[in-house]
Amino acid sequence: MKLDNLEQGFFGIGIQNGKTPENLGVLWRSAQNMSASFIYTIGNRYAKQACDTHKAVGAMPYFHYETFEDFYEHLPKGAMLVGVELTENAEALETFTHPRRCVYLLGAEDHGLSKEAIEKSHFLVKFQSTLSLNVSVAGSIIMYDRSSKSKFST
Repeated sequence: MKLDNLEQGFFGIGIQNGKTPENLGVLWRSAQNMSASFIYTIGNRYAKQACDTHKAVGAMPYFHYETFEDFYEHLPKGAMLVGVELTENAEALETFTHPRRCVYLLGAEDHGLSKEAIEKSHFLVKFQSTLSLNVSVAGSIIMYDRSSKSKFST
């Protein structure tokens, strides 16, 4: 079976100014299980902790960016930035078609994404939830939705 690399796609997932290291570990574990290509943080740095039981940080590339600007300048070529944020103009996840090559960005539960991240995202998505969710749970839902739809836009 011959694979067309341009058809295959990739995705990375990360957190901006994560609140706790436990959230990172749980998200990394889900990312590894859902076939993420890479993981990253912006602002607060990842620290080894017990929730990353699969040692995802050693199994896939991990990137850290001090600022959003640095992260944005280093987006992979051709990748779309998908911000996950509960805003009026965000598209419902239920109807969202995931880009073939993209990077998902989540914010901390207490502050969400920065204004700059919201403005520079190519897409904003949200999903139905009465209250805000733990960031690692939200990221897991996004990745599961991507894998279950298996149909991508550009």
